Amino acid sequence: MSAPTPYIVAENVCKSFGTHQVLKDVSTHFNTGEVSVIIGASGSGKSTLLRAINRLEPHDSGTILIAGVPVTDDPRTLQKQRCEVGMVFQQFNLFGHMSALDNVALAPRRLRHLGRTEANEQALALLRRVGMHEHAQKYPWQLSGGQQQRVAIARALAMQPKVMLFDEPTSALDPEMVQEVLDVMRELARGGMTMIVVTHEMGFAREVADRVLFFDKGRIAHDAPPAEFFNNPGNERIRAFIGRMSA
Repeated sequence: MSAPTPYIVAENVCKSFGTHQVLKDVSTHFNTGEVSVIIGASGSGKSTLLRAINRLEPHDSGTILIAGVPVTDDPRTLQKQRCEVGMVFQQFNLFGHMSALDNVALAPRRLRHLGRTEANEQALALLRRVGMHEHAQKYPWQLSGGQQQRVAIARALAMQPKVMLFDEPTSALDPEMVQEVLDVMRELARGGMTMIVVTHEMGFAREVADRVLFFDKGRIAHDAPPAEFFNNPGNERIRAFIGRMSA
């Protein structure tokens, strides 16, 4: 059996906001076809790492590689990397003046230069994949939070990314809407999508993750398969965090 292939590699990544160091020499890798779940307290650096991978936050030092290519400010390389690495945010960030269908079709038309008919056909297929095809002509304001987030996932998938980053995708949702978004993410994981998920949903981490990383004060304090992570937490701080999140 061949060894897993690292698709994203972080080496000694540091990031500060003013005098506050958010990432402290973070080194890790994310393999093709794996689901990695990142947990930890607010402010521990989880979301900052995701944003650094997508260059939404430039890191101060260290190296981030995507498929062996460094993440830098080079415009052409960065655009290609952002097409390969889709991102779903806490807030849905849909264009309010566009229908769900147009939100999903826009990037393929602009960046992959698809014709409107082909882009719309692909967008409708993606909306069907996330259970939103019957709402294709609705505007964001006509949709619930969970429905908007499912459209946002379809939009990120529209560029046919190799990796999907999820930055607390359910944290802005009412509790009854969380499950519908997690179900879509489970389906993506079953389909073999490489995923890096920042979340407080411990059940999702236990069920879907191939590995769980615990961030603490800008460092990776523990990295283990979910059974080991939850059944034998690395230290008391992790045990206490799991207890709070699972209560």
